Amino acid sequence: MTSPSERLSLPKDRIKVLLLEGINDSAVELLQQAGYSNLERLPKALDRDGLLKAIQGVHVLGIRSRTQLTPEIFAGADRLFAVGCFSVGTNQVDLEAARLRGVPVFNAPFSNTRSVAELTIGEIVMLLRRIPDRSRDAHQGGWDKSANGSFEVRGKTLGIVGYGNIGSQLSTLAEAMGMRVIYYDHTDRLRHGNTEPTKSLKALLGAADVVSLHVPETAQTAGMIGAAQIAAMKKGAYLINNSRGTVVDLDAVAAALKSGHLAGAAVDVFPVEPASNAERFVTPLQGLSNVILTPHIGGSTEEAQERIGAEVARKLVDYSDVGSTVGAVNFPQVQLPARAIGTRFIHVQRNVPGMLRRLNDVFASRQVNIAAQNYQTDGEVGYVVMEADGVSSAEARDILKDIRALDGTIRARLLHQRD
Repeated sequence: MTSPSERLSLPKDRIKVLLLEGINDSAVELLQQAGYSNLERLPKALDRDGLLKAIQGVHVLGIRSRTQLTPEIFAGADRLFAVGCFSVGTNQVDLEAARLRGVPVFNAPFSNTRSVAELTIGEIVMLLRRIPDRSRDAHQGGWDKSANGSFEVRGKTLGIVGYGNIGSQLSTLAEAMGMRVIYYDHTDRLRHGNTEPTKSLKALLGAADVVSLHVPETAQTAGMIGAAQIAAMKKGAYLINNSRGTVVDLDAVAAALKSGHLAGAAVDVFPVEPASNAERFVTPLQGLSNVILTPHIGGSTEEAQERIGAEVARKLVDYSDVGSTVGAVNFPQVQLPARAIGTRFIHVQRNVPGMLRRLNDVFASRQVNIAAQNYQTDGEVGYVVMEADGVSSAEARDILKDIRALDGTIRARLLHQRD
């Protein structure tokens, strides 16, 4: 509850929060504990028309991977000031449209790291032991105890493409199982254990028994693994993609599996994925031998979803409460330490010459002292958090009105007044 000495421009119980796609209870609990009681949670994603209707009057929106936030959606979101992607990726959001409307987008880039790494380890064991085929045969009444084509993982070489959080965690688990680990990354990375970097992707492909992909979705990674790259892999190697669906040419993978060049594959992400559980899933890998297909569940563990829920909710609370944009993927990174007294404003502005001076002039013209200020820019947008001393409630409202009237203002809020 707000103390008598603290006044908010918009009481927390009037800040409308909408969470879609069955976001974890941990997010709901954290938001409510922080005072955001005007909260609605829906179990599924909404289509365009449903979202345009539901988002009216919403200040904070939480989504997972199925909700698509387009420029049209942002244009129709009259009150929206923050978006939380309760996921690792943010490709479902037009980040530039959000930024130009002064809406920071937060995500959870690390919370599913362990879950994805563990899934990959499990798939390595399953593929090398040909468990997909053995399990299918047993379900159908077969009984094949042959050791042909089944191998231990110990002593095999794992090639990790993308040695970030997930890739490095995977390397630790793989080494513990006796695998030799090599990796390729376009940036220098701190090596874990006895892992060895390769000079090129081609060098990694030619040396690895198992290739596992852990790269983001970018223009550079689109189509990274095609027919030529698969041909560069060892005959009888295995390919795993638990990163992004656009990274691998699945037709090329299917051809390599049919020819016997690849001994198996595991894929959790696809170029086109069903929009709902009711939509039929189609891929050229269906029905092929020693192939594991999973419906984008790399981070779908209860532990990961609980961590993601808490992490993103905490970032949303920090932004709404004190203006911190640390962790936003499309916004200048600003954090101003909390102070016991003072009136705090945030201002999203066009990044043009003289903009900060005009903002400061609003305070100077009223003989108001700026006690603290943090300003950063990112492309066309600037963001400032500032705190002023000795401002009355009436004066704070007038200052906010003047800030909003400045040419170049995208968004302005009065967060709190403490005296």
